Amino acid sequence: MRNVLWAGALASVAGAASAQSRPPAPGDTLRLGRAAAIATAIGANLQVEVAKQQAAQARAQLVQAVALPEPSLGASFDGQSSPINTGSATGRTVNVGVAIPFPDKFRLKGAIGNSNVRAFDAQTRMVQQQIASQAARSYDSVLVTRMHRRDLLEARELAADFLAKSKARFDAGTTARLDVIKATVLLAQADNDLIANSRDVTNAESALNRVLGRPLGAPIIAIDSLEAPPPPGPLEEAEQMALRRRPEITTAEEQLRGAGATSRLARETAFAPDFSISANRDYAADAGTLYSLGLSMPLSIFWWQHRRGEFAETHHRELELDAVLRDTRAAVGQDVRAAWTTADVSVRQAIFIRDQLLPSAREAFRVATLSYGLGRLSALDVLDARSTLLDAQRQYADALAAASSARADLDRATGAPIGAPTATTSGARP
Repeated sequence: MRNVLWAGALASVAGAASAQSRPPAPGDTLRLGRAAAIATAIGANLQVEVAKQQAAQARAQLVQAVALPEPSLGASFDGQSSPINTGSATGRTVNVGVAIPFPDKFRLKGAIGNSNVRAFDAQTRMVQQQIASQAARSYDSVLVTRMHRRDLLEARELAADFLAKSKARFDAGTTARLDVIKATVLLAQADNDLIANSRDVTNAESALNRVLGRPLGAPIIAIDSLEAPPPPGPLEEAEQMALRRRPEITTAEEQLRGAGATSRLARETAFAPDFSISANRDYAADAGTLYSLGLSMPLSIFWWQHRRGEFAETHHRELELDAVLRDTRAAVGQDVRAAWTTADVSVRQAIFIRDQLLPSAREAFRVATLSYGLGRLSALDVLDARSTLLDAQRQYADALAAASSARADLDRATGAPIGAPTATTSGARP
């Protein structure tokens, strides 16, 4: 009986331990900040995995390009009286040899392979930056819909307070019943806005879950909050940073560098000699091992065929990639200017609404509500002030989301490190 009890106790402890070590189910609530959302999105995106595998293929191709030549082994029966009568052979020869390409060909093939590897690594970074920007936008969408909901809840409280004051004035005989009806309609509109906002919150969470590779209906809690990010630095610094870091420019530069090595390799293939070393022994004649050192090189008698053929092809490929590089630099410069301008304007708008518009709208509504309670203003004045306040709150939330997303896009445009913080995460509310 005691053994049975001990077995049951051990089984329960093991079950508890396994339950604690078991990973959470896909539908469990996930709490994460912006940086964690970006990292999770990059890890879950299949396009990033495709780019990584392509880079791994380029590394394997580099190994093959600079691999040492393999020796060859050959054996033959010579002078047989019939094809299958090996005993009648007058010679039994064994040969071991290796062909060695012109040494500089290894260097050029290595240069081509390294350029391909760096180009594919740059493409991987480009995909990661695009996914990071998309994840940041989806995260901001969740934050702004929840910020709208917070403002709408406050608006409902204000509408309920206005209805209570309207009823009190109506009971005191200082206002018409129409004011009570307007206040009732105002409260109903606040409830309807909350219902519509619940749809926006659900859709934003579904979009973020999709980016993160989670079930669309899985609950998620965004622990960061929206706040006006710092203004961007000088435009000239952003442009110089982009020219150094953008993966598109790195890819174009590496492709051009690889094309130059390909042009030189084509010329060496047409003119440079290759070497061969071999050892040969005839066991039937009981002779010693004979060694040979050979040199072979192409005779490019019809040199104009090479000049018009592979030489011209590789040369025009270099010209093409040079034009692509210059066009890419121009496109990156335009992209940086557009992203910088958007970020600068968005941040200034968010700061202006926070420091000027929103406080004025709050004060106007406070005064209107207080004056209405004292019988000095009409319900129309209160409704107008409330509408102005709600519009200012909505503008502020949208401006914060736009500023945060614009800074994330500026990070992408300048090639900043992936997941770098673009704004503070404190949730102070003006």
